[in-house]
Amino acid sequence: MPQPDIEAIAEQVFAALADPSRRAILAALASGGPATATDLAGRLPITRQAIAKHLALLADAGLVRAEPGERRRVRYRLRSAPMQVAQQFLAALARDWDSPLDALKDHLDEQARGTP
Repeated sequence: MPQPDIEAIAEQVFAALADPSRRAILAALASGGPATATDLAGRLPITRQAIAKHLALLADAGLVRAEPGERRRVRYRLRSAPMQVAQQFLAALARDWDSPLDALKDHLDEQARGTP
């Protein structure tokens, strides 16, 4: 089975998190549990139609999963896996930066002290 493209998953997560309305929706789902678009519209200052569009984008990024509910109502539940992939991507990026930045800091410190 092919390995998922970590960078592509992280990119989708970051794009989804770039919008404050989508972050508010994720926060509402995190604090209140699974909810429908109508439930979320009652809790947030966002129209139900806008919430539905944001939920579709969040679902495309894998951050929420649509689950059929009673009376044809769809409930949305958080999915943490894509967020964990994005965190791994950031951690790897930070590791790649730490060593060169530490070397640069050491070099600048030596220059400031006047030692070669």
